[in-house]
Amino acid sequence: MEKGLTLKTIKQIDKSNILDLLLDFPLQCKAARDIAQRAKILFEKRDFTKIVFAGLGGSAIGADLVRSYLYFESKIPIVVCREYELPGYVDNQTLVFISSYSGNTEETLSAYNQAKERGANIITISSGGTLKEYALKDKITFIEIPKGLPPRCALGYLSIVPLCILANSGLIKDVSLSINQMTEVLENLKKNLSPHIGQKDNIARYIASKLFNKFAVIYSSSIHFDVCATRLRGQLNENSKALASSHVFPEMNHNEIVGWQNPQKLFKDFVVLMLRDKKMHPRVAKRMDITRDMLKKEGVTVFEIWSRGEDLLSRIFSLIYIGDFISFYLAILYGIDPTPVDRVTYLKEQLEKTND
Repeated sequence: MEKGLTLKTIKQIDKSNILDLLLDFPLQCKAARDIAQRAKILFEKRDFTKIVFAGLGGSAIGADLVRSYLYFESKIPIVVCREYELPGYVDNQTLVFISSYSGNTEETLSAYNQAKERGANIITISSGGTLKEYALKDKITFIEIPKGLPPRCALGYLSIVPLCILANSGLIKDVSLSINQMTEVLENLKKNLSPHIGQKDNIARYIASKLFNKFAVIYSSSIHFDVCATRLRGQLNENSKALASSHVFPEMNHNEIVGWQNPQKLFKDFVVLMLRDKKMHPRVAKRMDITRDMLKKEGVTVFEIWSRGEDLLSRIFSLIYIGDFISFYLAILYGIDPTPVDRVTYLKEQLEKTND
């Protein structure tokens, strides 16, 4: 299996060079902070009662990260909307982030129009497209991020930019030090995730080898780290072209744990990945310990992946970064170029044919 991850093989399969985007990710996070510092917000209101993010797929996962990170800190409710329509409570007291990397996501454009109609305070983030045209025409705050990336590879821009905007607006505390610590943790982590590090010392390569021709079930704690589980599931879907499922603790202990009884004949083809953090709630940690042991008794393979760093932002991003590399290496093992998402493209083309 290890032979499938030679640098030569990686270059042959990874035609769009997504590996370089992974290796450059810490720099992207720094660049995102600089973009946010230069942003000009076109409204003065600061006394919001709600914060809503509208986006889909790779453009929404950054919003999930912001929501997870600020769970205890934010005095204002933060909601991520992945729909054509906004919740009924969105009004002129709401700050709405409209995020579409391409600027052309139809669900997000629909949400933009609703937010405008309801008098919400809107910040748009994209690399261009129709969303940019709408924002400039309507004199709505528009923050442009670099073009040319698969949306899922723009996580730094789509999370750090809004996080910094919230801090610069006085809605949360300053995040500069946390971002500095996080990028340093990622830079150090990158050294152990890079292709020239063998499977023995490279957790991403090792886990990828164990996921080959298996079904991944991903678990995390629900506070702060649910975004890491969601992200890894999505990356396995898009990069590795592999099915996966995800759930969170403690909720998983109130339903899914019972499902680990049937069909037993499939358990040999399942691999559980537990995303863990040394500072998670002690009762959640105990629940994960007990659940791990229960699953192992059923013959299920379980791997634990621990976060890195001291600061919360570092710990969240470190789990995401490891997961991104796992999905990349698994794609190479399957002999699949991780970048194209042909079925998403096909679906959009078919939807376009139904437009009047």
